[in-house]
Amino acid sequence: MSLRTVPFGTTGMDITRVGFGAWAIGGGEWAYGWGTQDDRASIDAIRRAIEAGVNWIDTAAVYGLGHSEELVARAVKPYGEADRPYVFTKCGLVWDRADRGVEPRRSGHAASIRREVEGSLRRLRTERIDLYQMHWPAPEPIEEYWEVLAQLKAAGKVRAIGLSNHDTKQLERAERIAPVDALQPPYSLINRDAAAELDWCHSNGTGVIVYSPMQSGLLSGAFTAERAATLPFDDWRSGSADFLGRNLMRNLALVDALRPIANRHRTSVASIAIAWCLSRPGVTAAIVGARHPRQVDGWISAPDVDLDATDLIEIADALRRTGAGHGEIRP
Repeated sequence: MSLRTVPFGTTGMDITRVGFGAWAIGGGEWAYGWGTQDDRASIDAIRRAIEAGVNWIDTAAVYGLGHSEELVARAVKPYGEADRPYVFTKCGLVWDRADRGVEPRRSGHAASIRREVEGSLRRLRTERIDLYQMHWPAPEPIEEYWEVLAQLKAAGKVRAIGLSNHDTKQLERAERIAPVDALQPPYSLINRDAAAELDWCHSNGTGVIVYSPMQSGLLSGAFTAERAATLPFDDWRSGSADFLGRNLMRNLALVDALRPIANRHRTSVASIAIAWCLSRPGVTAAIVGARHPRQVDGWISAPDVDLDATDLIEIADALRRTGAGHGEIRP
């Protein structure tokens, strides 16, 4: 199969409007794990996405403390150069090798980033990373770590460089040193706070891949209060405010409000949630996770969903009525 592609900012890459997110497949036994996962099912999920036309994967060194990158390498190994998806990864979070449960620390030291890129290249079994991103703002000045990423790009170790979870002021500071090829902010119907960053990227020609468009499964259409109550202790969502109490009830009420729209479009609630993100000016594509092939089938059609003005007004009314989430309400 093939999916429509669009230019990814000024990177020279054309990407599909949905990409495979490899956070959850990293597994459990670390601070932000999703509990124990089936590696075989994870690899099959990546391949299902590729066979369906998805041409990029987003991972990070810290996901599963290296395990996600290793799985991505195993999943893409059978594909030749013409069929191999782009692989994007991230740096800037360093873990304690003696204690996997300790929260990774942020680091923007030049030497640390240079060690991290070599580790990612080794785990991904590649000579060049297609997009290398700073995962979170670090204690060090942005100028220090952005200069290193620019040097890695000039050296050919990475094709493009980006920032994740950085605000407009940080984007502007980075841009003075080297162009910001891409930004990765959180964005969904529940977390709608990235408006300023999306506008900045839209004005500056910066590519944007938003993460958690289904808010870590809440907007999949399959999540329930019962499931939230039984999330295992090693699934980070069990302690997240979005999955608890009144916030959970508001979020599930929003999902129910999306079901009639999904029915009209003959698609899933997940696809409606992703399509809403894709309809926002400034958004190039969305990162969507899966841990099993059937989950890919639930969102792969999202880029084909064309939300009209009536849909967007109905969704905005549902956001106001339910009180779900925070941030801008469109239109």
